[in-house]
Amino acid sequence: MQAKLSVVALSVAAAFALSACGQKDAPAPVAAPAAPEAKPEIVVKLGHVAPMTGPQAHLGKDNESGALLAVEELNAQGLEIGGAKVKFQLVSEDDQADPKQGTIVAQKLIDAKVNGVVGHLNSGTTIPASKLYFDAGLPQVSPSATNPKYTQQGFKTAFRVMANDIQQGKVLGEFAAKQGVKTVAIIDDRTAYGQGLADEFRKAAEAAGLKVVANEYTNDKATDFKAILTKIKSTKAELVFYGGMDAQGGPLVKQMKDLGIKAKFLGGDGVCTPEFMKLGGPAADGEYCSLPGVPLEQLAKGPEFKSKFEAKFGYQIQLYAPNAYDAVMVIADSMKRAGSVEPAAYLPEIAKTKLEGVSGNIEFDQFGDLTSGAITVYQYQGGALNYVETLGGAPAAPAAPVEEKK
Repeated sequence: MQAKLSVVALSVAAAFALSACGQKDAPAPVAAPAAPEAKPEIVVKLGHVAPMTGPQAHLGKDNESGALLAVEELNAQGLEIGGAKVKFQLVSEDDQADPKQGTIVAQKLIDAKVNGVVGHLNSGTTIPASKLYFDAGLPQVSPSATNPKYTQQGFKTAFRVMANDIQQGKVLGEFAAKQGVKTVAIIDDRTAYGQGLADEFRKAAEAAGLKVVANEYTNDKATDFKAILTKIKSTKAELVFYGGMDAQGGPLVKQMKDLGIKAKFLGGDGVCTPEFMKLGGPAADGEYCSLPGVPLEQLAKGPEFKSKFEAKFGYQIQLYAPNAYDAVMVIADSMKRAGSVEPAAYLPEIAKTKLEGVSGNIEFDQFGDLTSGAITVYQYQGGALNYVETLGGAPAAPAAPVEEKK
């Protein structure tokens, strides 16, 4: 019996020994690899200012859409700046094309600590707002303010991505002389844009030998121009130049025809829009306008931009959307080169910009103006803007051939 117990004890001891050996020889569990540390994401707020209500709301929406398209494309790229992922966000404000409201929303954007500003649309709001942005050290890239004063104030924060009124007025004055007319009447809306362009046109027209037989004024809210047009009719002017926007330009050209005025009509970029043709109706046919820059169809990136814009937003480009898109890209490109989204860090890089935008090549002179300021003249025909000629600036880059889809 004792022998049996000894055998059992030995068997149990052997089992414990084997169990202990198994525990000792088992491999240690392998720790799961640590998840890679997520890179921080920062939100880059870009202010956008334009009239989003009132008679110029269609132009403000056009600018906003161009800027939004740029922001969406930048976010789709998953950009990293200074070691951090960035997400761009557009903060849009309505200045109602009113100088006082322009400064109010400018201060609002400054208080919101936006990283840069795309805007304003109108020279009349851009110029007073630019002082506030300068004092705050906030970069401002206007897609459409053409009055020369904007960049002649000495503010190192101010840039624009289109030709100014000096360049455009000169081309328009010379173009008027080429039409064979001898006398011109000038109307402007007394805004910084309208008056500024009209003044530059007058200088160029007189330098080309034309005689200015009337100077008349309206405002950017008017709709009835018969009183001033009656005065102009008595001068027998052969051409009427209008400095202002399409909301007034369309009815003005229509009322010219209603009064039997046979003078030709010529305007700047403010009336070079589908809305002008809509408001002017048949009276707009055969008249002329100009746009800063080279036609999108003649630019390498232009046709693709036009196609993407219209597919996304479902309407035709009104005026400055390509420039608003480029203004966003100028800011983003400068941030990337600086390795920082902080205004003080990337501001010096804006002045060094060399960018092929959808609106053309973008480089700035010492004032913040484009070094190449081409102007294109169009004629309204059959409800469309037909290309006439491009004057000034660098030669247009040829568009890449588009393959026909089978």
